[in-house]
Amino acid sequence: MISAVLFDFGGVILSSPFDAFNVYEAEVGLAKDTIRTINATNPDDNAWARFERGDLDPAGFVEVFEREARALGHEVDARRVLDSLRGHVRPEMVEALRRCGERFKTACLTNNFRDPSPGGPAEDRAHEMATIMALFDEVVESSVVGVRKPEPRFYEIACERLGVEPDACVFLDDLGVNLKPARAMGMTTIKVMDPAVALAELEAVVGIPLR
Repeated sequence: MISAVLFDFGGVILSSPFDAFNVYEAEVGLAKDTIRTINATNPDDNAWARFERGDLDPAGFVEVFEREARALGHEVDARRVLDSLRGHVRPEMVEALRRCGERFKTACLTNNFRDPSPGGPAEDRAHEMATIMALFDEVVESSVVGVRKPEPRFYEIACERLGVEPDACVFLDDLGVNLKPARAMGMTTIKVMDPAVALAELEAVVGIPLR
């Protein structure tokens, strides 16, 4: 029996940052998915991982990420990469979250960062984001807890906070690498590529209409 629904944020509740990465790459003449390639190089200890764990501030991330990009033969404006994370809210996913919250425990499992700069992603749209976050029973943030997806401890923290076992959870994420450990722990997993398809899969799991 499912008793908890876990949502990734960027790429599930918000549109995928990978689309925004591709727009930036096209603008500056980088090959498509260059940013993803940089992020996938040394994925546990690179600038991206350290930033999401809270080990680097934004300025430190920019310096280290650009250095890593140069080592791979690319010139990248890391601040543009950060700007790409803002995304667009998917209203259909917010509605699904609201409906799930009426029947199940809910949590947001997000790899994120703290941006203290005025006008940065953490301040823009603050009211809108706060309204969405208030729909979750729990919010597990990598920059706060010091671990990140796909580290197993991240999922354990979510289950502990909700008071559920992994096999009572369904988890939605847009990255297979983040779903794999959750599935190994016993969670039902849904990969979000097309939101409409993902919502149909979620409806089948939880047994209630979400749209």
